[in-house]
Amino acid sequence: MFVLLTHSGVSSAQQPPAENPVDKIKAIQIQYLAQKLNLTADEAQKFWPVYNNYTQEVEQLIAERHQKKDPEKLANDNADDAARKNMDKELKYEKRMLDIKSRYSTEFQRVLPGRKAGMVFKSEREFRTMMINHLNTRRMDRMGQGGPRRRQ
Repeated sequence: MFVLLTHSGVSSAQQPPAENPVDKIKAIQIQYLAQKLNLTADEAQKFWPVYNNYTQEVEQLIAERHQKKDPEKLANDNADDAARKNMDKELKYEKRMLDIKSRYSTEFQRVLPGRKAGMVFKSEREFRTMMINHLNTRRMDRMGQGGPRRRQ
């Protein structure tokens, strides 16, 4: 996986960006999931439409969350009230996310064998962790290359 990420970074550095970076990450994630789940052709045919619906719902929820983030109006609310409202909003978001995952867990179990269905969310977490680590490594490399050395 690291080779795939590194290779994609090298090829994009050599060519003008042809596609949206978000789309590129999604494509890499799909490759990663396909490899981790080791889907048969029949399983893949049933799984990917369900997974696409799942990711669409999750992305919609995340977009709603970002749209609803308002600057706190502390002039009208005291700090405690604002904190309570934020906590309530966060809990509602987490509950909705859990509801989506619970529903799709059942759907994944319907279209995949239990072992593979159980790996979907775990594989997504692993992918996110690898992406974060990869991006942090790239950021640190850039800081090391562009930092103190330029001042000399």
